[in-house]
Amino acid sequence: MINQINVGVIGTGWCGGIRANACADNPLVDKLFIAETNSNRLKELKNSLNIEMATENWQELVNNKNIDTIIISATPETTHYPMALAALKAGKNVFLEKPIATTLKEAEELIDVSIKNNVKFTIGYSQRFNAKYAYVNKTLKENLIGEPVTCLVSRHITRELGEKISGRTALSPAAMEATHDLDFLLWCLQPRKPVKVYSQTSGKLFSKNSNTPDHQWIMVTLDDGMTITIGAGWILPLGYPNFSNTWIEVIGTDGSLFIDDTHKDVQLSTVKDGIRYPMSSMPGEPVNHTHAGPMHEETMHFINAVALNKPVLVKPEEAKTVMELYMAADLSAENGEPVLLPRNN
Repeated sequence: MINQINVGVIGTGWCGGIRANACADNPLVDKLFIAETNSNRLKELKNSLNIEMATENWQELVNNKNIDTIIISATPETTHYPMALAALKAGKNVFLEKPIATTLKEAEELIDVSIKNNVKFTIGYSQRFNAKYAYVNKTLKENLIGEPVTCLVSRHITRELGEKISGRTALSPAAMEATHDLDFLLWCLQPRKPVKVYSQTSGKLFSKNSNTPDHQWIMVTLDDGMTITIGAGWILPLGYPNFSNTWIEVIGTDGSLFIDDTHKDVQLSTVKDGIRYPMSSMPGEPVNHTHAGPMHEETMHFINAVALNKPVLVKPEEAKTVMELYMAADLSAENGEPVLLPRNN
């Protein structure tokens, strides 16, 4: 007999809203609880979803003994650690949006508590659930192009979204955007480990009003000698709502793989709004009875993992490795020289 679970979602904005709706759609979820500080959003979800309880205080969900699983989609990112730590200490299974923490010490503590309390703990690296990205993983794991030699991921998002992200956190493009692609490539290329990273940033737009760079490029050397290069920019012109434009190249000894994830295959043009590209965001969006993008599928995976006692795809230890890598990239960009890994401090 399959046991249903009770899920609490903390933070129900853009991403948290997708996750709350996914929970409501999953028959393995018995009761849904939400915590949201925006009273209008709270009222909206209470009217649209079958919610057991809605509150503005996230601690009420953590302290509720009827809830066994918590999804944390709150912002700013500095809230992640205290919320996740409290939930893990309370014996809850936890899904935490990236990044895993703001310091390595915090990340290590979260991992240790999850192991001690024997609960599931995973981090929101949604691109692993993008079918195109999963095909890259399949290609490399099945050795379809021979030994990988080099990989490139170039990702750009609009300045509207870039301003929103950079305005709520001091974290870099490496930590907030390239982190997805660092995780994705390290996942595809396991068991290889990063041993050296070099990174550069620059900016001419955001730097007018802040210390935020417009982009960050990162080159990583792995322990077998291959290299991966990741570019992350967030100043694309307006006109593409939450638009994400990504190009992937994978070159091997016996072949190559190119992935066009520029999201221009569906174009809507109207007199009022001009050209728009629906279904072009990284998380995705609902489309009537279905859902475009990876975040809905990622949420379903976590619910299934908890309810059916299956392993999670993204291990927190892997998220910590990604964190170590983007922190080294930030250090490299600051000092203007390569950084060797692993670091001793």
